[in-house]
Amino acid sequence: MKITKIRGKCVAIRGDDIDTDRIIPARFLKEVTFENMGKYLFYDERYAEKMPFQKGIFSKFSIKIHPLNDLKFEKASILLVNKNFGCGSSREHAPQAIMRHGIRAIIGESFAEIFAGNCAMIGIPLLVVSKEEINELMTIAEKNLDASVEIDIANKEINYDNKKLKAKIDDSSRISLIEGYWDSTSMLLKGIDKAREIAGKLPYANNFENYKAL
Repeated sequence: MKITKIRGKCVAIRGDDIDTDRIIPARFLKEVTFENMGKYLFYDERYAEKMPFQKGIFSKFSIKIHPLNDLKFEKASILLVNKNFGCGSSREHAPQAIMRHGIRAIIGESFAEIFAGNCAMIGIPLLVVSKEEINELMTIAEKNLDASVEIDIANKEINYDNKKLKAKIDDSSRISLIEGYWDSTSMLLKGIDKAREIAGKLPYANNFENYKAL
């Protein structure tokens, strides 16, 4: 799937050096799939209880003040962050939690290298702007609830409030997004007929019949 433009409302998570353990606490890594990761995004900063969310167990005192708990930002699809976001461990669960919460793009001052690579693999564009520019975007998002941002990945532009802002984005990630190469699973499935053909010619592919159902 090609990703060329993203438009949506923003939510700001302020602070430098927000690491992956804050994004998704380590105890949730034991789950065997990423399916529930969106529920655990910034869990310890959003909830007083240490146990995973279960319907009905929270009192009004269990929910902390946090942008992601604010109903005003419930539909936000663009995350605004500061410097060195995603530092710490290399856990891919962090971008998975962000994506499964509904975030489609992140704009910030800078990103940890491994975190950036993990985001690229699941189609989350990371756009880099200056400290002054991200502060302006954050202020607009916090004060103007009707404000929306359009990200033009091909042209490396952010459009908001009748303004056009130039951003930086890793060229390899940008090309993979606009060409659709980021989705490796989709690419493999598109080439399944070729894979079957090659497998059928390999003398060591004795169980080839088992793959015909793919």
